[in-house]
Amino acid sequence: EVKVMNSKLRNLPIDERIRLVQDLWDSISADQNQLSLTDEQKEELDRRIDAFEADKNKGRLAKDVLADVRQKL
Repeated sequence: EVKVMNSKLRNLPIDERIRLVQDLWDSISADQNQLSLTDEQKEELDRRIDAFEADKNKGRLAKDVLADVRQKL
């Protein structure tokens, strides 16, 4: 079934496939409250919150990080 679906999807124009992905992502986003975190994920989030509260480092702006990455390419 997956192979058949993959074949049918490949036959769609790329703009339709993009729209399908966007619709799928939107449906996941709408149901995100149904997702539960594992204990490991909760522990990692707690660790990150503790680290932020300890040093108040807000990180860097995404545009600055991307500029650094592009400069290294």
